[in-house]
Amino acid sequence: MTDSKQTGFWKTTAPKEMTSQQWESLCDGCGRCCLQKLIDDDVPLMYHTSVACRYLDLKSCQCSVYETRQDKVSDCTLVTADTVADYNWLPETCGYRRVSAGKDLPDWHPLVTGDPKSTVKAGMTVRKWAISEDKVSESRWGEHIIEIQQLGE
Repeated sequence: MTDSKQTGFWKTTAPKEMTSQQWESLCDGCGRCCLQKLIDDDVPLMYHTSVACRYLDLKSCQCSVYETRQDKVSDCTLVTADTVADYNWLPETCGYRRVSAGKDLPDWHPLVTGDPKSTVKAGMTVRKWAISEDKVSESRWGEHIIEIQQLGE
């Protein structure tokens, strides 16, 4: 059994004390953090879109350039135990967000089920409705808004 598959390690290990492998395994692979967001600082609002980063593989919901993503996309979100609280736009189901808030992982999370495809099977990924930014010009992202969030929440 690998370190990241320990039974319930997320219940007994503080996020800042987790190994990088444990922390990374909290990601359920939903792909929501890879969706483009538009920010209106005047209001202030964040508009979540169904437009995915060009590097998100929409079949697997995995980043195709994960190891070099920060080099390829300068504003790619890097979620760490130190920064997770800064990203209140992450979905309520996000493993990073839940564990950092002292909550358990959802029943469908791969660490809970032992099945790496359980997020897909539960219908919790963006794979059936997201569209790659390669297919939508940035000027048309506003046509793909799926949620509006008040900033500062």
